Amino acid sequence: MSQKSNIHFDISERKILLRLLDIGCVLALLYVVGLVFKFDYFRIDATRWVWSIVLALYLTVFATIFELYNLQKAAKFETVVQNIILTSSVTVLFYLLTPFYTPLLPTNRMQIVYFFLSINVALFLWRYAYITLISAPRFFKKVLLLTDSASVLPILEALQKSDPNYKIVGFVNMDRDNVALELPEDLLLFSTEDLATIVTELSISEIVVATPQAQGMTVEVNSQLLSLLEKGVPIREYTQVYEELTHRIPVQHVEQDFYRYFPFSRSNQNKLYLFFHRILDLLFSCIGLVFGLAIFPCILLGNLIGNRGPVFYTQTRVGKNGTHFKIYKLRSMVTNAEKDGAQFASKKDARVTKFGRFLRRSRFDEIPQFINVIKGDMSVIGPRPERPIFIKELSKKIPFYEVRHLVKPGVTGWAQVNAKYGMTQEDALEKLQYDLYYIKRRSFFLDISIVIKTLSTIIFFRGQ
Repeated sequence: MSQKSNIHFDISERKILLRLLDIGCVLALLYVVGLVFKFDYFRIDATRWVWSIVLALYLTVFATIFELYNLQKAAKFETVVQNIILTSSVTVLFYLLTPFYTPLLPTNRMQIVYFFLSINVALFLWRYAYITLISAPRFFKKVLLLTDSASVLPILEALQKSDPNYKIVGFVNMDRDNVALELPEDLLLFSTEDLATIVTELSISEIVVATPQAQGMTVEVNSQLLSLLEKGVPIREYTQVYEELTHRIPVQHVEQDFYRYFPFSRSNQNKLYLFFHRILDLLFSCIGLVFGLAIFPCILLGNLIGNRGPVFYTQTRVGKNGTHFKIYKLRSMVTNAEKDGAQFASKKDARVTKFGRFLRRSRFDEIPQFINVIKGDMSVIGPRPERPIFIKELSKKIPFYEVRHLVKPGVTGWAQVNAKYGMTQEDALEKLQYDLYYIKRRSFFLDISIVIKTLSTIIFFRGQ
């Protein structure tokens, strides 16, 4: 089977490409500027290699915080421009403030301006090239989807929303009966008769199967898939693709023997990981409480003017292994907010005061929870602790909901930095998918990623 070449980049490849070329382009332009102009502040040579490493480190960390490696935003030039300016500004500021590892401030202060402009120009040019070339349709990963009519639209939305370069171009209907469908105009509909021809004509990079064997997977279809697999066409199961692209576990597609689908991370039993995780919990908690004490006079004043009532409040939440504990928070709602009974907070909840809205969006209302972390009720990172009454309801409606209690709840977590604010059962399901992904893949690297994403949430004022 002669198949047209189809060049594409996976998510991990694009993120590595962005990081490496961000650093490479910045250092290359600074090197050229140093050769062409009398630019003495930053030099690249064998005796000053530490300067380049520190700059690369700062650039990578702040580019991550300001979401330059968010693939959805990396494909939008307007957003990229804003994030480049933020990244370069903070990078240069930190670089100037650490002269132990970076050059001493130059006597000619204009060199700092040249340094700043060089970083911006390098990033602008490279990111414009990325958007124009690599994010272009010619580099899309073309996918053929095998599923039933009821699942095609939810799958299409979930996968392509997560990765703009992941393009499902064809759909093979696995229903035994013909069902009338309203499909997007750019999605082609096929039968199961000749999959090899479809793969060749559309230059398919990958086939995704999202149909249980009992629903339409005939011997003939399996034989065709096996033949394509032997010819080098990647064939993957939907739950694996979903987890890789969305960083969530698709619990709605997982059967009761869940342990086959998400074997939990070894870190959940790794003594060394748990020891250092606890040390970091205590360290971050101390830093958080010191920061809280520093801004406490402002919080008292804001509470006096905008809240008018107690500063703190406590509430019963469910922790690890289903144990109950009292959580501490800064009050953000009116007093007696639940006089009519417990209810989920909504996005524009009238019970939230004006000052309380600021506390929520800045995440300052969570600062007292560091006391819970020190006491051992919570961790800095983990699923958010819910109230017993809500857990009782959600456990009846959402499969595996109580699995999230296998680890300590957290002040922040994978769901908090990725999912929208939970107001409905669908939102709770999405947050559970993220929580289970964290429990499955828990590691130091993922913990660091959550901390960085939390900083982005605070900086961009996205708390709810």
